[in-house]
Amino acid sequence: MFQQSSYSNQLTFFQKLRSLDYILLFCIILIGVISGFSMYSTDGGELLYHSRSHIIRLGVFFIMMMFLSFLNIRFWYSTGYLFYAITLGLVIWASLYGITASGSQRWISLYFINLQPSELMKIAIIIFYAKFFHRMQINSINSFKNLLVPFVALILPILLVASQPDLGTAILIALSGLVALWLAGLHVKFFIYSSLTFLVSMPFVISFLEPYQKLRILTFFNPERDPLGAGYQIIQSKIAVGSGGLTGKGFLKGTQSYLEFLPEKHTDFIFTLFTEEHGFTGSVFLLLIYAIMIFRILKIGANARSFFAKLFCYSFAAAIFIYISVNMSMVLGLLPIVGSPLPIMSYGGSSMLATMIGFSIVMSAKIYQQQLIA
Repeated sequence: MFQQSSYSNQLTFFQKLRSLDYILLFCIILIGVISGFSMYSTDGGELLYHSRSHIIRLGVFFIMMMFLSFLNIRFWYSTGYLFYAITLGLVIWASLYGITASGSQRWISLYFINLQPSELMKIAIIIFYAKFFHRMQINSINSFKNLLVPFVALILPILLVASQPDLGTAILIALSGLVALWLAGLHVKFFIYSSLTFLVSMPFVISFLEPYQKLRILTFFNPERDPLGAGYQIIQSKIAVGSGGLTGKGFLKGTQSYLEFLPEKHTDFIFTLFTEEHGFTGSVFLLLIYAIMIFRILKIGANARSFFAKLFCYSFAAAIFIYISVNMSMVLGLLPIVGSPLPIMSYGGSSMLATMIGFSIVMSAKIYQQQLIA
């Protein structure tokens, strides 16, 4: 314990500053700049509400991320359960007393931002599992008594978020938790049994879905069945992506976006606008930045001495990969529309806040990579 304390005390501010992962930092800034220009494009080449709000939040949350990065990784470990409990409480509050919009009750008004606690839960569940499985022997992870608490911790927010209703975010929370369980050492047989149970229960699960959720699934299989209704968004999205070609139509020249054929382009469909304007080349460039970002997070996890930091970094990197894959598959018509924002790029304060908190913990793991946690 003395060695751990002395290590953290020996680091000066400038040593912490030099210990930051500047390649990861550059990737975050670069995607932030790209997202700012893309949001500016969604507002028709003017600095209006969406672009101005997005840029301000990006700046504020980036400064917050830098500040939180200097907190010792032991702080995140010690507050892991508390962070989860507060987030779960906010999810319950949103479900009971939250703001209702578009048929869902999932926001809490904080005056300066309408907070969506379910977005924070994507990070909270990873922190919870990283703390819970820290220092647990690998042969103890697969015992029933040690799986009961993680199962309850995962199923509670999933049920709450799904009842708001927000099935897409509930699925992403489930995936974040499951990937953390797998990385913690959960035996593959549990995933096989769970998958078989899910497949068998699919007819019963579908019967409990809201009508619009069933319509999304049917639209996924055949968007042309309702081209002016439920299938309109995905049809226009694929047209916009295809019309971008190799190099795109150019900045502020996307006809699908500017002629308002593509609604809600500033949220989950921001990649569609970006691809129309910058084409296949721009899309590959954006994917390359994301790939470097994920690689740097994995490298930080590999170099960390504490299992808490390792598990968080590996799980967060996997979660970022899942969010990107689901969003891009969704706008390309490869998955049903589930409401999955593209990290940093999509408009949405809660999603950006959660992502920046995740990056701050990763940066903390980098600065204190030699830090042991008792």
